[in-house]
Amino acid sequence: MRSRTLALAALAVLPLPLAAACGSHASAQPAAAQSSAALTSGVQPAAGQPAAGRAAAGRAGAAAPVRLSLPAPTGRQPIGTTELHLIDQGRPDPWVKGKTRELMVSVWYPARRNALPRAPYLRPGVAKITNGARAFDLIPPGTVDWAGARTHAAESAPVDARLGARPVVLYSPGFGVPRGVGTEAVEELVSHGYVVVTIDHTYEASLIEFPGGRVATQTLPPQSAQRTRTAIDTRVADTRFVLDRLKALRSGRNPDAEHRALPRGLGRTLDLSRIGMFGHSAGGIQAAEAMRVDRRLDAGIDFDGTMEYSDGALVPVARTGLNRPFMLMGAATGGTPQTHRTSRSWKAFWDHSSGWKRDLNVPAGSHYSYTDLQTILPALSKPLGLPADKVRDFVGTVDPDRMTSALRAYVTAFFDRHLRGRTEPLLNGPSPAHPDVRFIR
Repeated sequence: MRSRTLALAALAVLPLPLAAACGSHASAQPAAAQSSAALTSGVQPAAGQPAAGRAAAGRAGAAAPVRLSLPAPTGRQPIGTTELHLIDQGRPDPWVKGKTRELMVSVWYPARRNALPRAPYLRPGVAKITNGARAFDLIPPGTVDWAGARTHAAESAPVDARLGARPVVLYSPGFGVPRGVGTEAVEELVSHGYVVVTIDHTYEASLIEFPGGRVATQTLPPQSAQRTRTAIDTRVADTRFVLDRLKALRSGRNPDAEHRALPRGLGRTLDLSRIGMFGHSAGGIQAAEAMRVDRRLDAGIDFDGTMEYSDGALVPVARTGLNRPFMLMGAATGGTPQTHRTSRSWKAFWDHSSGWKRDLNVPAGSHYSYTDLQTILPALSKPLGLPADKVRDFVGTVDPDRMTSALRAYVTAFFDRHLRGRTEPLLNGPSPAHPDVRFIR
């Protein structure tokens, strides 16, 4: 069975070209009913390429690449997005000697209207490098139009200020993974009226593009117990720094290091009295640990992140628990579902937590079922002839549309309940609308 510790995550499941350990559970590694049809996604030939022959061209690595299409969010609110380059003056970077800690974050917010152009899924420099690499250690170079992939958000679109300040949710990806891999869940929340801030962790993530086209690549020491501790500690410090910068933005200041223009009224959309956080793998551990040390965070979700270091020691929050709402959402990477009944660290966290809590599991899912890879890999599988066993290693056998629908529904319901005070029956027990999700009591 595959290890579920942060430290033993493997090089073979990298979502982007550069090798990185991926969070925790892997080793190599509101709406109750949403229509699966409404969440349908897939791939199309790039412009000028007829549908016929697309699969053969992709498998042969021909010039015309497959174009990705992500499922549209289900809410009515149009989406805008903008980036911030943040520099934490006085804090040395833990991975690169002589560097000051700097981050790239994206702010996703309710917009007044659907405007074009839509923001790219990957920034241009990152897309170029990814195109020349074996993405996910699975997709041949040149077979996917990474540069042409688009989100459902308009870049720097006018802010919708009609409903005043909105609850804020932070998102952090797994170890070594870029922030964009959580786009589907992020867009869903924004379409229902949230502001979501996504965080990249510099020199840990495989690739991050900064203003001017500079791309920072992963720069890490060899795997060790200390490296995993440093990674979690750094992520928590990054979280608290981002919260500080959001306070500055709310007060009317522009925290961007280059002072690039921001959408007018962006800061006024932030209700910093209602803040949640969710993350995948190491990002989920980070959400819990950041809540332990920072009371500004009101509620959190961990997507399949085992709260344990490589030497078997528990992350502090697993030993203390939390007294605020938290939801565990696990998969069955390697065949065994990760729940508070099967995971030592989750059991410790569960037993010590006095706040509202839930433990949900998708037995047919795998570690990356809680990311956009749940859409991307099955959609590319047939056109590119991807090995079925490797796709299963990433995202299990769960139906992709049903998994996307369930993930979006439970995440939105959780934050609706705990940041907006809404009654959410979906969180009370199993739902026929989401048959793949188990409630672990």
